[in-house]
Amino acid sequence: QVQLVESGGGLVQAGESMRLSCVASGIVFSLNAMAWFRQAPGKQRELVAAITGGGNPNYADSVKGRFTISRDNAKKTVYLDMNGLKPEDTAHYTCVASGNRYTGPYQWWGQGTQVTVSS
Repeated sequence: QVQLVESGGGLVQAGESMRLSCVASGIVFSLNAMAWFRQAPGKQRELVAAITGGGNPNYADSVKGRFTISRDNAKKTVYLDMNGLKPEDTAHYTCVASGNRYTGPYQWWGQGTQVTVSS
């Protein structure tokens, strides 16, 4: 059974930083591409950042230069470091895993964690 458990969300002020973590179980992990999605109320779900099993990242234009996705295959953990947070980054962030090493589709989803950025 695959499980993805996120942590690290909460309330911060604009300009501050936050780290999200996602621990995976039930998958090899080093063979799985991982990603973070987010969804704000009334908005479409957005792919924020993705990382291949080999560690190559990709980012949405809205977070480039501010967010960094990384992974520790030994710990089966993927991170999302968010700097310079803006109120528009407020959303429910979900960790996802793919069945392949390079990209989606992302077939396993965590429960997510709420990030709220106050102005």
